Amino acid sequence: MGRFLQMAGLVVGLIGLVLQFAITIPASMAAGRGLLGSIVFLFSFFTILTNIAAVMVHASLLSPTGYAWFPAFAGQRLRTGVAVAITLIFIVYATVLAGLWQPQGLFLLCDILLHYITPFIFVLWWLTAGADGSTRWRDVSWWMIYPLAYLAYALIRAPLAGEVPYPFLDVAKNGAASVAVSALAVTALFIGLSVLAVLVDHGIGRLRGKPATGVRSSR
Repeated sequence: MGRFLQMAGLVVGLIGLVLQFAITIPASMAAGRGLLGSIVFLFSFFTILTNIAAVMVHASLLSPTGYAWFPAFAGQRLRTGVAVAITLIFIVYATVLAGLWQPQGLFLLCDILLHYITPFIFVLWWLTAGADGSTRWRDVSWWMIYPLAYLAYALIRAPLAGEVPYPFLDVAKNGAASVAVSALAVTALFIGLSVLAVLVDHGIGRLRGKPATGVRSSR
């Protein structure tokens, strides 16, 4: 079951990412950006970066040489962090962003693949085969580096590029206070999901007869 979900996640993730690239770059260039600007624009989305990480996790674990090529992606710390981040994508998109635009055609397909299907497959894989009780509470601080670094990048890039990847990060339109509240809300959600992930991982570890290392080390 675990290997099947890994293969499904890898295939669906690659299809979604390649298709998103193929349709976004021409549309972005038609909107006035250059080729380089269009590529930077695409890779400025948290969704794209996190789905790439999910694909890398699947690829590293499926490949016989994956542990040598991508040792970090094969590790428990990173795979659980990716599970948290991709769950965040699903929640924020489904509750906040999905109602802000109505994609059609291939854009709609990419939205479904990258915001709904890949998160579902990855989290289901993590629950059934990826979690093993080895996460530690201090891992949460490591996972936080990713969203905080992304937030800093998005806010620094915004006045330089004149655009933001997500509407709730638009300081010029919404004001600094509104953006700060949105950023704090998303950060709090990420922390909550991280805590939940550690608890679930420890619970799964106990069910499999493996002591939770994070609990033991905290005593």
